[in-house]
Amino acid sequence: MAKTHKISVQLRKDEGKGASRRLRRAGKLPAIIYGGDAAPQSIQLEQEKTWVASQHEWFYSSIIDLNLDGTIHQVLLRDMQRHPFKQLVMHLDFQRVNANEVLTATVPFNFTNEDTSPAGKAADVAVTHELKEVTIACLPANLPESIEVDLGALKAGDIVKLSDIKLPEGVEIPALKLGKDHDDAVVTAKTSAAE
Repeated sequence: MAKTHKISVQLRKDEGKGASRRLRRAGKLPAIIYGGDAAPQSIQLEQEKTWVASQHEWFYSSIIDLNLDGTIHQVLLRDMQRHPFKQLVMHLDFQRVNANEVLTATVPFNFTNEDTSPAGKAADVAVTHELKEVTIACLPANLPESIEVDLGALKAGDIVKLSDIKLPEGVEIPALKLGKDHDDAVVTAKTSAAE
């Protein structure tokens, strides 16, 4: 279920603003790996390859294998700083994951069969995606890249809530443990009012 993606990184010896600026001018990207039992490590990545990877959903919600001089660190992206107006990543924070510890991550919804559903075929029904992503808890091996929401049976007036979604094995939504007030709507199908 959990597909891993590999990225090669190098150890970064110089730290600070000036060193980071020099790295970026050289086409590199400063980053840090933290968490787990090991000390934080400053690393650098290729700017262009990282920008291409950041255009995919998996970059934000999958376990990434960082290859640091032959040592593999399994990590999740926890923070990304972007340039205010240029297509440039400024800094990344990666958190190490332990295969035996439950982690929380935000994963996107993947909506399917909307246009073939009764609500999707009706001209007077507006199907609205209220949520685009959800925070889940699971072991790293069970981490999905996205959660599929099948809208094939959606009819006018229907509301699909978090509790209605079929989750992959080993995955749960922590918000649902907090009560019915946290069972948010994911998709609504409203009939537009007659004029």
